[in-house]
Amino acid sequence: MNTKALHMISYGLYVIGSRKEDRINGQICNTVVQVSSEPPIISVCINKENLTHEYIVDSGVFSASILAQDTPLNLIGRFGFKSGRDIDKFDGINYKLGETQAPIALDNTLAYLEAKVINSVDVGTHTIFIGDLVDAEVIAEGEPMTYAYYHLVKRGTTPKTAPSFHKD
Repeated sequence: MNTKALHMISYGLYVIGSRKEDRINGQICNTVVQVSSEPPIISVCINKENLTHEYIVDSGVFSASILAQDTPLNLIGRFGFKSGRDIDKFDGINYKLGETQAPIALDNTLAYLEAKVINSVDVGTHTIFIGDLVDAEVIAEGEPMTYAYYHLVKRGTTPKTAPSFHKD
């Protein structure tokens, strides 16, 4: 089996935010999917070792900020390659708290989605959180960042905790 075929699946790049009590955290993710339109339901797949996973389990809410194609690598690195256990990822970042009090990254964001978890599926190293959309907004015009663009043009790398990580 050639698992490089999985690299051909189209993905976007998002900042997933959540909260635990009065603390907030966020991470880069490439697995946000619209599940249905009526009612509007989305899903996100998060590694169980990530702090954001703990926050989503605790609060039952998450946000997804859809990143613009011109998002700088340092913002992606901040949310994708650093741990919220070590730094406040939202320090110095333009954000707001949504309806659910989940943080929504606004820097380099074209639109955002906010959801309340209605179900979850254990898939080994990750959990798929399925959420009822409670808010969504377009905040800027532009092209959304795709995972292919991130790798091919920006020369970005994949963290080991990503669902799309493959040892080559």
